[in-house]
Amino acid sequence: MNNKKKRFLNTLIGAALASVSMLSMATTTLIKNVNGYTLNDQGQLITFKQIAFEQDKIIAIGDQFKVENVDQEIDAQGKVMLPGLIDAHGHVLGLGQGLLEIYLRGAASEQEAANRVASFISSQQQETDWIIGRGWNQVLWPSKEYPTKASLDKIVKDKPVVLSRVDSHAIWVNSKALEMAGITRDTVAPAGGEIIKDESGEPTGILIDNAEYLLTKLIPVADTKQLDAQLNAATQHLLSLGITSAHDAGISESVANFYKQKAKDDALDFRIYAMLSATDPNIAQMLQQGHVNDDQGYLSIRSVKAYGDGALGSRGAALLKPYSDDSDNHGLLVTAQEELPTLFRDVIGANFQLNFHAIGDRANRLALNEFANTFKIFPQNKERHRIEHAQVIAVEDIPLFIEYGIIPSMQPTHATSDMNMAEDRIGATRLKGAYAWQTFLQLGARIAFGSDFPVELANPFHGLHAAVTRQTADNQPDQGWIPQEKVSLNQALRGFTLDAAYSAFQETSLGTLETGKKADFILIDRDIFAIPASAIRDTKVLQTWVNGELKYQAK
Repeated sequence: MNNKKKRFLNTLIGAALASVSMLSMATTTLIKNVNGYTLNDQGQLITFKQIAFEQDKIIAIGDQFKVENVDQEIDAQGKVMLPGLIDAHGHVLGLGQGLLEIYLRGAASEQEAANRVASFISSQQQETDWIIGRGWNQVLWPSKEYPTKASLDKIVKDKPVVLSRVDSHAIWVNSKALEMAGITRDTVAPAGGEIIKDESGEPTGILIDNAEYLLTKLIPVADTKQLDAQLNAATQHLLSLGITSAHDAGISESVANFYKQKAKDDALDFRIYAMLSATDPNIAQMLQQGHVNDDQGYLSIRSVKAYGDGALGSRGAALLKPYSDDSDNHGLLVTAQEELPTLFRDVIGANFQLNFHAIGDRANRLALNEFANTFKIFPQNKERHRIEHAQVIAVEDIPLFIEYGIIPSMQPTHATSDMNMAEDRIGATRLKGAYAWQTFLQLGARIAFGSDFPVELANPFHGLHAAVTRQTADNQPDQGWIPQEKVSLNQALRGFTLDAAYSAFQETSLGTLETGKKADFILIDRDIFAIPASAIRDTKVLQTWVNGELKYQAK
C-alpha cells in the first residue's frame, strides 16, 4: 500500500473514531412533570408534560413517551415551561455598556439626572477620560424641556460628559464635550441632525441624530477587554430574563469580528442574530464576505441595519405632515432620500436581509417604495426583509407590508412608553396607523416582537404584558391605550418566539419546542395562560436553557 492510500485510510479511520467518540459522549436528558406550553409550526398553542433532548436537539415532547438510555432525569415539579424567548430588536453591547455606566432611566427631573452623574463620578475608584451614561427622558420631567449643559458644567468642567437620551436619538453633553467637538454658535448641523441652540444662538448641549456624530466619533473605540465586560453583563442580564436569542440591531466591523471570535471560541451563552451597520465604513467588504453561521447556531450574520429617521420623542421621526406640536417640523431623515436606491441595491443585491429603521410615516413610505423598486431588480432576494419599529404608518400604506412581504419588527413597550406624548406629537388622526399590531395581524403579517433594549427594559414579560393589555406597569389606562390594537397572549407569544425566529430565517431550528429543534427553553414561576393579564409583567424566570445546557438558575 502506498503512502497516499495509507494517509487516506488513516483519515477515514480517524473520522470514524471521532464519530464513535461523539456518539458515546452524547447525553440524553428527560425533564418530566412540566406544565409546558409551546406553539407548533402553524402557530397553534399546544401543551405537554415532558420533554427529552439529546445534546442540543429535542428528540421527544408530549404527555407520555418513553426514552431509552436516559442519562439525566429531572422532575420539574409542575413548573411552567415555555420556548426560549427571542428579542427581535435590541442592542447587546449597548445594554452591557448601560449596565456598567451611568443609569439615568427613571430620573424625574434634569436635576435628579445631574445628581446621578455626580454620584456615579464620586463612586468610581478609577479615573476615566470620558463620562458616559444613558436613559434620560425629558418627556417625563415636569418641564418637558430638554436639559442643558449648565447643569452638567456645575459637576464636571475638565472632562467630556456624554449622556444618551433613552431612545439613543439625542445626547446631552457639557461644555467640555462641545469644545472638544469644535461645536460653537457658528457650527452648522449636518444633514439629518440638529444642534439645539438657545435664543442667543449658543449650543445648549443637546445634539440630535446625525449631529451626535460630531462628538461621538471622538469617543475611543472599546477594546476587547471592555467588549468582554459589556457582553458578560448583557449575557447575564438577558439569560436571567428568559431571552435565549437576541437580534443585535446594528454592529460595527470590530464588533462583528469580536462576535465571530467568541463563536469560534465557543464562548457565547445565548444566540445572537447580528445586523451589520449600514453606516460602517467597511460595509461593502463585509457584504462581500457573505453570511456567517457558526456550527452550534449561536451566531448568525446575514442582515444589515439601515437608518431611516429619528425618534418620535425627540421629534426626529420623519413625517409626511408637520408635527402636531411643532408646526414647522417634519422630523429628520438620517439617510438622505437620494442615497436610498444605492443603499437598498447594495444590500439586497448582496443577498443580505435589509432591516430598515423607520418610525415616522414618511420614513416608512420611503422604505416601502424603495423595497418595491429594488425587488424589481433583484426578484431572487425579496423574502423576509424588515422595517424596524414601523411605529407610525399612513393607514393606506399598511397593506403594502403584506403585499411586499415586509416583516414589521415592532416593540410593544414602545407603545406604552410613548402613549403619554404620541398624540401630542402626531394628533388623533395619525394614531390610527400607529403601533397597529392587531391591524397588521388581521391583514396576515408576521410580526417580530422585541424591546429595543436598552431603549426600553429588556424584560420580555413587560413586552408580553404591553402587547396584551396596552397598559403601563400600573395597568393604566383602564381598558388599554387604543385597545382595538391589543393582541391575544397566543399572538404575543408567537411574536416573541416563532415569528421572531422566522424573521431571522431560523424557524426550522428555533422558536418552538418540537422534535428536531434546538433545546432552548425556560421555566417560569407562574402560568401566564391562567392568570390575569395584569400579572404577566411580574413573571420571574427560574431557569434558562440554551442548546440543551442550563445557562441560568435563579437563586
